[in-house]
Amino acid sequence: MFNIVLFEPEIPPNTGNIIRLAANTGCKLHLIEPMGFKLEDKLLRRAGLDYQEWAHISLYKSFPEFIKSSNINRLYGFSTKATLTYTEARFAPGDALMFGPETRGLPADILNSLDGDKKLRIPMMVDSRSLNLSNTVAIAVYEAWRQQAFE
Repeated sequence: MFNIVLFEPEIPPNTGNIIRLAANTGCKLHLIEPMGFKLEDKLLRRAGLDYQEWAHISLYKSFPEFIKSSNINRLYGFSTKATLTYTEARFAPGDALMFGPETRGLPADILNSLDGDKKLRIPMMVDSRSLNLSNTVAIAVYEAWRQQAFE
């Protein structure tokens, strides 16, 4: 299946919702520290309900550690600054979909390390700032899974 990567997530309920999404879609969740909460946070547990035990979660101290230790095919970064839309990508099992922290998105150095066709955005109205992180992840994961005929 696919890999969801959260780079320095900040808001526990968003990560809890994404844990639930990962458990229900068969995705592996990668969390890159530092995070704005602890995995024991009750807001995280409340949003993730009891799905944390069903989700495959890996924790990394840094982005370089994630790159070195994870076993992914291709890494896609999601950003409001990207020019390609998520529907233009052709996802394959094992690909990783990476999302930045809620208040600032992926940092420029990480975005710049990705090939142009690996930087994706989700269309919004012109004057919009951003979507909620857990909504964005759900849109991307379901598009990737749809491309695999939900198998």
